[in-house]
Amino acid sequence: MYERYWGLSRRPFDDVPDAECFVRTDTHHAAVLKLRYLVEHRQGLGLLAGEVGAGKSTVIALLDRDLPPDRRPIVHVVYPRMSPVEMLSYIAVELGAGHIAANRRAAGVDEVIREIHAQLRFHAEQQRSPVIIVDEAHLIDDPAVLQSLRLLLNFRRPPQFDFSLILSGDLPLLPQVQRIGALDDRIAVKCVLQPLTFGDAEEYIAVRLQRAGCSRPIFTEEAQRAVFELSGGIPRRINRLCDLALLVGYADTLEQLTEREIESIAEELVSVVPD
Repeated sequence: MYERYWGLSRRPFDDVPDAECFVRTDTHHAAVLKLRYLVEHRQGLGLLAGEVGAGKSTVIALLDRDLPPDRRPIVHVVYPRMSPVEMLSYIAVELGAGHIAANRRAAGVDEVIREIHAQLRFHAEQQRSPVIIVDEAHLIDDPAVLQSLRLLLNFRRPPQFDFSLILSGDLPLLPQVQRIGALDDRIAVKCVLQPLTFGDAEEYIAVRLQRAGCSRPIFTEEAQRAVFELSGGIPRRINRLCDLALLVGYADTLEQLTEREIESIAEELVSVVPD
């Protein structure tokens, strides 16, 4: 809606995990490097945690994009609220167990385990090492599911027979895993995303605008400072504030966005509409 007004080729602050829109901040770059190390050096289990909107999905998208062909297939569990058998069955199917897919209700845990083992052996014969990513892992409320994932790691026989497992979730995931000592002890790489610094936030806004074709300053320095302070340095909140600011600026035919617009938008976002 506002793109032509600001001279943009697209919306610069869409909140989607797009690797092409990645801004190389220190915290996100470090997380990508650590997870690549985990996978490429066959370290087994990794953990990625951060606040809601901190950029975990973008880190995973970057990892997916950058991994070599022999680190496939990537099994991405996006709905982790399953029983242990359902979780293992889902992983088996995504690894290629068509038999389980056709008879999932009838499959017992012994059959599911055998299928996982068979699929891992098949990928090893093809010189591939799968990567299993469990997203929103903080939503796993049954410790038996985490225990099942821990036991799954017993299938690893590096370097010939191997796979990587990554648990990704909000900050409550950290104490959840710590309560299962045998799982916590097996974490080879732990990444905790930090909020952006003001310098990072400035660069984040500038790069996003530049990649959308922006050729002039839209946000004043005071506006950028307000975005940083009101967002707490969380990328998703930055996206929301900046996107709405561009819309308001278009509606009010402004030439530039100031601290006033940012504060007004933030107040509107947190205000409670009376009954």
